Amino acid sequence: MLKRSQIKLPTSAEDAAITAAALQDPDAQPLTDTELAQFKRAPGRPRGSHKVSTTVRFDADVLEAFRASGPRWQTRMNEALRDWLKSHSPG
Repeated sequence: MLKRSQIKLPTSAEDAAITAAALQDPDAQPLTDTELAQFKRAPGRPRGSHKVSTTVRFDADVLEAFRASGPRWQTRMNEALRDWLKSHSPG
């Protein structure tokens, strides 16, 4: 692994020459603002959501069932708990 002191950054002139050479390649042109706008935001936590890290203990079979359901099992577990709250909240 290179240490930070071993990394040699190009000079401004070298960087300009690299950029100019890259722009000569018709298959490597920068995307326009219109093209960039077509990309969808990657899935992830919705803005404004607030997650809290905690430690909780579950029965092994319950945890294994959620894990076996594949990726995003923690999200599904959170949704199941939220559904339970809807049907068990007072009022």
